[in-house]
Amino acid sequence: MNVLPMPVPRNFSILPMSPADIEQVSAAEKKLHPSPWTRGNFADALAAGYDAQVMRDADGRLVAYGLVMQGVEEAELLNLSVIKEFQRQGAGALLCEYLLQRAKAMGALRMFLEVRAGNIAGRALYRRLGFAQIGQRRGYYADADNRREDAIVMEKTLSG
Repeated sequence: MNVLPMPVPRNFSILPMSPADIEQVSAAEKKLHPSPWTRGNFADALAAGYDAQVMRDADGRLVAYGLVMQGVEEAELLNLSVIKEFQRQGAGALLCEYLLQRAKAMGALRMFLEVRAGNIAGRALYRRLGFAQIGQRRGYYADADNRREDAIVMEKTLSG
């Protein structure tokens, strides 16, 4: 299903991620996360048809990126990342809202996500956007030193 883009304020643009974006996105991912997605993970996600979006500023700089896997009446937010210099400026919330609207337009009735237990800012963002904790996965995430961290599983109903 083709979903029309919604207007994006603040001189940001959100466009579908393309193969040409993968190198820049995967380089950003390595700087942002202790156990980053690989270039191959992003390429596979695009090949699988996941809803992958990039946010850029008016100068074309990468601001954020997000990927959603659509299922039957549900979606899963697989990755939502904001470049450090743009964090805490509303870009994550804006991109997440955009992805939520797209998922709903494609027939999702609810969206799930997993977030590191220690990602306090991310958990607060998701709560502000209406996600509620529904579970916890012990030792789900590993970091570069193979230490384990729990995942908080959250859900949001996409009704109304």
